[in-house]
Amino acid sequence: MVDALAEYDDETIVFRLTADNVFPDGTLLDEIEAEFVMHGLEYMCCNGEPSGLPYGMSVEVMRLEHLREAARLSGDVYDQEHVTPYVIRKFGRRYFEKYRSLKKGHYRCTIDCLDDYLVVQNVFSDVVEPIQESSFELVRKLEGAPFQPRCDCPTPKLVFGTAQLGSKYGIANKTGQPDWKAAQNLLKTAIANGVTHIDTARAYGDSEAVIGQSLKNGWDGRAKIITKLSPMQSCPRDTLAPVVHAFVDASIFQSCAALGVKKIDVLMLHRASHLYDWHGAAWQKILALQASGLIGELGVSVQSPQELLSVLKYPEIRYVQLPFNLLDWRWDFVIPDVLAAKDSRGVTIHVRSALLQGLLASPDEELWWRANVDTPSAVICWLQQQVKRFQRRSVADLCLGYVNAQRWVDGVAIGMENMTQLQENIDLFSLPPLTDEQVIDINMTRPALSEATLNPTLWRK
Repeated sequence: MVDALAEYDDETIVFRLTADNVFPDGTLLDEIEAEFVMHGLEYMCCNGEPSGLPYGMSVEVMRLEHLREAARLSGDVYDQEHVTPYVIRKFGRRYFEKYRSLKKGHYRCTIDCLDDYLVVQNVFSDVVEPIQESSFELVRKLEGAPFQPRCDCPTPKLVFGTAQLGSKYGIANKTGQPDWKAAQNLLKTAIANGVTHIDTARAYGDSEAVIGQSLKNGWDGRAKIITKLSPMQSCPRDTLAPVVHAFVDASIFQSCAALGVKKIDVLMLHRASHLYDWHGAAWQKILALQASGLIGELGVSVQSPQELLSVLKYPEIRYVQLPFNLLDWRWDFVIPDVLAAKDSRGVTIHVRSALLQGLLASPDEELWWRANVDTPSAVICWLQQQVKRFQRRSVADLCLGYVNAQRWVDGVAIGMENMTQLQENIDLFSLPPLTDEQVIDINMTRPALSEATLNPTLWRK
């Protein structure tokens, strides 16, 4: 690029456009240049949410002297390939924000994979004069296209739980396991709507393989995948360390093979006891695999407040998943410890069972009886009363509004087996959470459920 501009002086304004981002037009460039000059800037960019425009409406503008300096002073391979990182580090990333109010930053019009290409191809399918078509008319045509957002804002707090993709899961599951094509559409649509984490496990049947097949060919890397170590039920308590290491190796490499990855983003222990079982042999092997680069971050799935407190003592733990819902009183006394861990080392907290495997949203008293509730009508009635009091759409909305109101909760893992459920959850996560006053009210008036109800492993078969 520098050689191509050899005849120009240092103050020349240079635009950087890329061939995989075909939407920007001359009018947009003129507007960006006008703001760049007016504010006397050295670097400006347009792309994604900070600009209010889709990912792929990508424009960078800078002065030629800074490109020459970058080429001269930085031999870093990444800098050389991507051209502008050196300039960005020097001057900061200033965004063109004129169209921020459009709130289209969670849309996508770049071409990084076949699905992207098909979307852009469809956008241009009825355009007679492509060069004359306005960028903003092209953006309008993205609405309703496959794998584009279905809501006005992204839903990053929604964690896609995939137990249903690998087996029939959940007390209220009536549709069973989706086929591969349906699962692929679910995962891609979720990512398109801002889902940043996908939750799976070795123990979730074919779930890892479904994810791996669905996200290959350009979708890998667009969401962080959390998987869990095998429960290792067939590894006896008195097994020697080398054999335990082999069990861990097998679980990790099977996950990598199924997911189609060379490195696991986040590995969770399926059980907190694996931290110290076999005299700590499994945990030490996991730490060694992390040090070798095979694992990114580490986490633990816990079942009780006592397990949570023990897990937070391990500095290597950066992710914790726990069961939590608006009727679950068990976690109240440990919240200060959770907040302290988040402040000190940035622990991420994901909760599961926000609907208690679908039970809370079900009016079926038989299901409540199976969950060890002797007077289900009273609990069902209380939930419906709160929906009316707080003007929520449904019991599901009430439950998610409560969980999303907890400041210590970073994500909520929700299992979904069909597109209707996914759309419902996208809609619900787009709604405001309950207020602090409403949360306090629920805590003071909610029915007292027993451990036998709050822990699904104790439910009647």
